[in-house]
Amino acid sequence: MTALSPLLWANRTWGELPGDLAAVSHAAILPVGATEQHGPHLGTGMDFVLAEKLAHAVSARTRVPVLPTLPYGCSLGHSRRWPGTITLDPVMMSRLVAQIGTSAYQSGVRRLFIVNAHVTNAAPLRCALEMLRAAHDDLMVALVNSATVSERVRAAHFADAGDWHANAAETSLMLALAPDLVRPDRIAEADDPDRTEGLVFSHPVNRTSLNGVTGRPSQASFAEGERLFAWMVDDLSDLVQRGLSETPPLPHPYDVPA
Repeated sequence: MTALSPLLWANRTWGELPGDLAAVSHAAILPVGATEQHGPHLGTGMDFVLAEKLAHAVSARTRVPVLPTLPYGCSLGHSRRWPGTITLDPVMMSRLVAQIGTSAYQSGVRRLFIVNAHVTNAAPLRCALEMLRAAHDDLMVALVNSATVSERVRAAHFADAGDWHANAAETSLMLALAPDLVRPDRIAEADDPDRTEGLVFSHPVNRTSLNGVTGRPSQASFAEGERLFAWMVDDLSDLVQRGLSETPPLPHPYDVPA
């Protein structure tokens, strides 16, 4: 059987999108990543490349249209110690994603799956979710963090570090999905331990890592990246399929008092 291509919002016309959306309960996927340092061995685009490839693979299975990827995120914690990070502040990011969601709503989207591949995007994206729900009573928004989409995916990401970054899981994924982003000759020397255990405060990466890495990329492999990505696609596709038929537990309008 020939694999289907993803349904990309940017490739569709205004005459085609209404039918695309109607076929999948008016759902769309918004991939969100970041552009930031990923140690000495991974390219700065790792997070948005992962978000996009994951969303495209899920779209190919579910036929849910994928909005253009947001390649910037909230990466303030990576400091200026290592070049390459391009960051949005959390307020700007929340407003930006809320505006994207509102425009998608005006184009017919009523179920929005935000697929996030950068850990510290979670808070501003949750704020954007709250803004969108309050503004559009018939819009349902799901925020899915790619590294924790299921327990098996979570366990793989956290296997070598609790505060992981550019670790074995992320390096494996890029070996399998985007080898141009990987510098194989730098992997063996990139390991750096998690120094955050037991800390009271949340410290920026320049105070917890020597090279921008937390974890053991030396344990990465192409085979592990293939296996992990397959899990991510399977588990996110299942979640999206469930979301296509979900309705609110109660029908009460947002703006009407009890």
